[in-house]
Amino acid sequence: MPVALAYTVPNQTSELEQLIQGCIRNERSAQEKLYKLFYPRMMAVVKRYIDDEMQAEEVLNNGYLRAFQKISQYTFQGSFEGWLRKIVFHSVSDYVKQNIRYSEKVVMVEKDELVHKDHADRLYYNQLLELVQGLPDATRAVFNMYVLEGFSHKEIGKMLGISEGTSKWHLSEGRRNLKEKIEKLQLHLKK
Repeated sequence: MPVALAYTVPNQTSELEQLIQGCIRNERSAQEKLYKLFYPRMMAVVKRYIDDEMQAEEVLNNGYLRAFQKISQYTFQGSFEGWLRKIVFHSVSDYVKQNIRYSEKVVMVEKDELVHKDHADRLYYNQLLELVQGLPDATRAVFNMYVLEGFSHKEIGKMLGISEGTSKWHLSEGRRNLKEKIEKLQLHLKK
C-alpha cells in the first residue's frame, strides 16, 4: 500500500535538480523523495492499463527501478516528469506485451458512431475510468495507448507485437463497448 506523500513538489527547479543529482549518486534518501514526489502521477499512468492494485504497484516499481538505473542519462533538458513518464510507460508496455494474450487475430473495422455529447458530459472522470477499466485487457491497452497517450496504430502494433489492423480492431471494439455502457448509464441519468 503506498505511503502518503510527505514531500511536496519542489518550487525551484534547483531542488528537483538536487534530487536528481542525489539519485545519480545512488543516494537512497534522494531516490525515496523522488519516488514519493512523482508517485501519484506515475501510478495514474499505470492504472490506465492495469486495474489490479498489486500488479500496478509492481509495474510502477519496475519503472522506477529502470529510471534510477538510467537517471544519469537524463540531460536536464526538457521535463523530468516527461522523461520519467516515458520510462514508466515502457514498463507498462512490457507488462502488457508479456501478460495479455491476443487471441483475436480477426481484423474488423467498423464505422464508429459517436455517443451523444450530453450523455458523455454527464459522466464523471472516475465513472469513465471505471468503464475503461472494464474493457478486456487487450482492448483497454490499445484504447488507452491510442486515445490517452496519442500513439498511432503502427506504434501500438510495434510495442504490443500485434498488427496495425488488430490495433484498429481493438480500438473499434473499445469504442463500441464504451458506447453501449454509456448508453446503459443514460437510463439512470436525469436530463
